[in-house]
Formats: sequence, structure tokens, C-alpha cells
Amino acid sequence: MQKNRILIDDLIEALTCLPGVGKKTAQRMTYYLLQRAKDEAINLSDVLREVVLNTVNCKICRNLSQNDICDLCSDQTRIENMLCIVESPADVFNIENSTDYKGKYFVLLGRLSPLDGIGPKEIGLGLLEKKIQEGNIDEIILALNYTVESDVTAHVISELAVRNSVKITRLAQGVPVGGELEYLDQHTLSKAFDKRTIY
Repeated sequence: MQKNRILIDDLIEALTCLPGVGKKTAQRMTYYLLQRAKDEAINLSDVLREVVLNTVNCKICRNLSQNDICDLCSDQTRIENMLCIVESPADVFNIENSTDYKGKYFVLLGRLSPLDGIGPKEIGLGLLEKKIQEGNIDEIILALNYTVESDVTAHVISELAVRNSVKITRLAQGVPVGGELEYLDQHTLSKAFDKRTIY
């Protein structure tokens, strides 16, 4: 009995790694899976393991992919001289499903936050600068969140763009201060994308 108790506690603890999931919610999830959805729980475990083991960051844009080069970077129909910079793969997904944007992406996988040990290297600014210096980009779209750290990140990227004579815009209408793109509805994000302004 003690062994089962420890295993259940381990699962509850593991589920708390998910955003917005506290101990009580994790406990409810655990008992639901064990009492009413054992087959689904096994399937979830198998799918999660396969996805985690077979997902990497694209070598060009840093988005999540099953291959070294993601489908978006491999797509020859995308606009090569337009680069949308986002903070997370979830933002790429949201933009692809909410707008008619057909350019390329660059995923920072975070934002500058020196107090948390996140500097230019961690968000791939060296790779981004190299991409800008290659001279194939006419416009950079900053599709970043509106937080203090994101504003600092946007400022640093805008300086990179200006140094290389690249037009830079940032999403405007509809994105609230302190808001995160991942949680915006499709209409709001689409409007913000269409009404972006010079940054």
C-alpha cells in the first residue's frame, strides 16, 4: 500500500509542472486518470514519450519540429524577406491559425531576463543577427508579448535591425499591455497583425 501511495504522489507532483496546475488540480487529474481513464492515461503516456523523444528545435528558426529543418522553413512558397520574431512555438501556432501571414519565423524561446540568467545567447540573438546580416530580410515583425522583459528584448532586436537597415514593425492594435499572444483570441491577434506599426 505504501508503494502505491508513493507512486500516486509522484504522479501528482509530476503534473504540477504544467502551467496553471497546482497541487489540488494535479490531484484531481491523477485520481481521474487512475479511476476512470486508465486506457487514456496509458495512451497519453505513450504519446507524450514519443513526442518528447522525437521533437527538436529547427536549426533555422528554432521552432519545434520532428526534423532538423521544420516544415515552415522548408516551404518554398513562404516569403523569404519577411521575418516574424516570436517568443515561443505556441506563438507560431497561434499566428499560423489566426492570420494570413506567409513569411518566415524566428523563435526566441524566451525573452531577455538577466535576473533569471537569460541573456542574448539563450534567446539566440547571435543566430538572429547572422540571419539579418545575410541581407535577405526587408522587414522584421516583432510579434512579442507586451511585458517589461519583452519590451527590452524588442528594443535590443530593433537596434540590430536598424544597424542593418532593416524595416522593423511591432504588433499594435488589440494586444493589451501585459498580455501574452498565446492567450489572445484569433480575431484580436489577426487585427493586431494587420495593424502593426513601425517600431
